[in-house]
Amino acid sequence: MVCFNYYYNDNYYVYLYVNITIMSLITLNKAQKRITQNMRDLRLGRGLTQKGLAERSGVSVSSLRKFEQKGSISLDSFLKLALTLGCMDKLITATQPMESNFSSIDDVLAKEDKKPKRGKHG
Repeated sequence: MVCFNYYYNDNYYVYLYVNITIMSLITLNKAQKRITQNMRDLRLGRGLTQKGLAERSGVSVSSLRKFEQKGSISLDSFLKLALTLGCMDKLITATQPMESNFSSIDDVLAKEDKKPKRGKHG
């Protein structure tokens, strides 16, 4: 989220909050390779062989091998691997939608209208 500050009548600020969708410059192929490599590094960092991870996760060795070589795996199997490797929480957090305090400029202005202005007493 980006915040722009604008002066209004010399002493009153209007804050305009703008949600910016940042497009990723990484290709799907590169993302797939990075995720595959990250999962492989997690496996190796925990001292697990492909067979060992397969046994612990319930994912077949052939599916795990195909995932590490080609990046292809079912979502169910991927989540089993993430759970077994201890990265499920990070995965869930990474896919949470960003929250916005305002849905439109009208919401911003309505909130600003409710703020007390300096020098005015009711």
